[in-house]
Amino acid sequence: QVRLVESGGGLGQPGGSLRLTCEASGFTFDLWAMRWFRQAPGKERDFVARISPFAGKIDYADSVKGRFVISRDNAKNTVYLQMNNLQPEDTAVYYCNADLQRQGTYWGQGIQVTGSS
Repeated sequence: QVRLVESGGGLGQPGGSLRLTCEASGFTFDLWAMRWFRQAPGKERDFVARISPFAGKIDYADSVKGRFVISRDNAKNTVYLQMNNLQPEDTAVYYCNADLQRQGTYWGQGIQVTGSS
């Protein structure tokens, strides 16, 4: 059974930092890319960042490029999102995602991040 469990959200100070953690289980973690998405109130769920299985390829949404850093620890089956210089527009529920193709697409339960003004 695939599980993705996010932690580390909360209220960030203006210009401050938070780190999200996603612990994965139920699949071979180091075979798959991992992603972070976010969904602000009343808006669609948007892509934030992606990291390939051994971190050789990393992509970011333009809105977070230069401020957020995605990383992973394959020994711990964990992916991270370091969020720096938080802004009010970063306020959203953040979701960890694993697209296992024919095995299905999986989401974490989501975690609230508030970038205070």
